[in-house]
Amino acid sequence: MLPDRPTKLVPPVLAKMAAWCVCLILVGVVVYFFALVIARLSFVALPVAIALLLTALLFPLTNRLRRAGMRPIYATWITMLVALTVLFGTGWLVGARAGEEFPNLVNQVQATARQVQNWLITGPLHLQQAQITGYVDEIADLLNAQRTAITSTVLSAGAVAVEVLASIVLLLFVTFFLLKDGDRIWAWFLKAFGGFAPRVDRAGRAAWTTLSHYVQGTVAVAAVHGLIMGIVLAGMGVPLWAPLAVLIFLASFIPIVGIFFAGTVATLVTLGAKGIVLALVFLGILIVEQQLENHVLQPLIVGRVLNFHPLAIILVLSIGGILAGIAGAAVAVPVAAVIYRALPELRHKPPALPPPHHEGRPDEGEPPRPPKPGKDVPPPKGGPSTTRTEGGRARTEGGGGADTE
Repeated sequence: MLPDRPTKLVPPVLAKMAAWCVCLILVGVVVYFFALVIARLSFVALPVAIALLLTALLFPLTNRLRRAGMRPIYATWITMLVALTVLFGTGWLVGARAGEEFPNLVNQVQATARQVQNWLITGPLHLQQAQITGYVDEIADLLNAQRTAITSTVLSAGAVAVEVLASIVLLLFVTFFLLKDGDRIWAWFLKAFGGFAPRVDRAGRAAWTTLSHYVQGTVAVAAVHGLIMGIVLAGMGVPLWAPLAVLIFLASFIPIVGIFFAGTVATLVTLGAKGIVLALVFLGILIVEQQLENHVLQPLIVGRVLNFHPLAIILVLSIGGILAGIAGAAVAVPVAAVIYRALPELRHKPPALPPPHHEGRPDEGEPPRPPKPGKDVPPPKGGPSTTRTEGGRARTEGGGGADTE
């Protein structure tokens, strides 16, 4: 005999799994097309994303100024001026330092090149001067052959520079208005969700708190990394140690490739200025410090701020790097943390309001009120008297007694 419904042919567990698979497929399709839209609008999406990170970093200062009694517009302007002062001040100091030390670096590189050339001739390789000259000529011919490609790259770099400048202007505008009117923008955004606004509001606030903590933790890790490497370079007497420290600090925000690029530049400068021995020493210190950052500082500082286990941080970084490369590794931790904090708030129902108070029916958890004479029940005749005060006079009612002043 056939079952009444075809669904009875499928076990309940398999039916639930199929339903979940359909939901996951739909979610995956939506995420895929959303990613395509973001990639198409990268010129706008990237500055907005960076503006959100900068707002999360700068908002504590704006909030303190507001609590001190300052108007939002003035607090925002002061915050932006402080940030720009720090940025341009650091750039000016690094540029001045680089201008002073660059000639010394050129002289040291020339001296190192002569030492390497002598080692190649008198060392175990026993190369001839003609061979070294031939290698130099081959490199020069290769550069001349790629002159067209280099020229086109420079021209494209100029176009990229214009786009970067426009993105910076957009970034500053977005950051300014998020610092000034972020609460009003969020309130306007919540109006689109109707009855779900309380849940979205709780989820958004949890996500914002998580993002702020992540940005602060990442800046702390990058600052420690840049400070340590700057001290190492300064201790070795390497020219341009301050610009290299700033470069390492900025590169720490880009996982893997960022520190690889900054470490390569710093190692080459150390090689040209101080020779191969100190360059190898610096490279070893850089590798050890990078491993400590990845496995100790990053999980402990950022993981502790986000309440993530260090293993979760490492796994999220690995998965993001595998799925989307450098960009995936860069945004994997904040995206995972924001989703992890926001989803529970979306799922939880808002707390129920207390039942309305009706006179004559006490609320739950409150002791019953005694009846009021003359309103709830009539005053008893011949019973115990009640006393009330009128205009500073004590008057006794009930029980047949007279008024008492």
